[in-house]
Amino acid sequence: MRPLDPVTSKQRAAYGFAFFVLFVALWSWATFGGHVSKTFLANPLTMVQEGYDLLAKHGFLYDIGMTIWRVVGGFALAAVIAVPLGVLMGAYKPIEAFLEPFVSFARYLPASAFIPLLILWAGIGEMQKLLVIFIGAVFQIILMIAVTVGATRRDLVEAAYTLGASDRGIIRRVLLPSAAPEIAEILRLVLGWAWTYVIVAELIGSSSGIGHMITDSQALLNTGQIIFGIIVIGLIGLISDFLFKAFNAWLFPWKLA
Repeated sequence: MRPLDPVTSKQRAAYGFAFFVLFVALWSWATFGGHVSKTFLANPLTMVQEGYDLLAKHGFLYDIGMTIWRVVGGFALAAVIAVPLGVLMGAYKPIEAFLEPFVSFARYLPASAFIPLLILWAGIGEMQKLLVIFIGAVFQIILMIAVTVGATRRDLVEAAYTLGASDRGIIRRVLLPSAAPEIAEILRLVLGWAWTYVIVAELIGSSSGIGHMITDSQALLNTGQIIFGIIVIGLIGLISDFLFKAFNAWLFPWKLA
C-alpha cells in the first residue's frame, strides 16, 4: 500500500467483506468462547434466532416500515426547508449575515433535548418523531449548503453577468448547477445522521418502530434482539446510502467520485 493509491472496485468490496468476516469472528470468539457473558452480549447464532422470531412472530416488519417512514418524512421535511434557505444564504451575503449566527447556534443543539418540549407541543404521535428528525437535520443541511453555494467560482459569476444574466439567472444558471452535485452529496450524508435521530425519537413515547423494539428488548435483557435491531438499522442505512449514491451518479454523471 502507498498513500493515496487507488483501489479497484473489486478490491474495495473484498476489503469491506474481509472486515465484516473479521468482526463476526471476533464476536464469535468472545461469546462462544465464554469470554463475555450472554447476559451482556448474545452470540451470532442467538442473534439470528431472535431476529427470525421478531420477523416471523412479532411483526417486526411493521416496526421497520414505521421507522423508515419516520426517517423519510422527517428528512424530506428538513430538505424542503433547508435547501432553499441554504441556497439563499450562500447566494446573498446579507441573508447569510442575518441567519448564520442563529443557524450556527442551533446546529449544536442536540435534537434529543427537544423531545420533552415536542411531546408537550405535538404529543407522542408521529409529528413529534418527525420533528425530532427535522430539528436534527435541518440546521446541518442549511449551513453546509450555504457554504457550498458560497464557494462557487467567482469567475463563473462574473462571466454570466458579462453575458447579461440577471440576479435570478445567476442563481438558476450558475450557482445551482455548480453546487448541485455537492448539495446532493450533503443530503446523502445528512440522511445517515437522520437514522440516529429516529432511534432517539422512538426510545420515548413510542409504540412502534425499531427503537421501540430495542427499548422493550433492553427491559427483558434480550441482547440478541437489541443487536438484531441495530444490524437492521445499519443494513437499511447502507442500502439507502448506496441507492442515494447511485442516484447522484446518474443525475450528475460529470461529477467525479
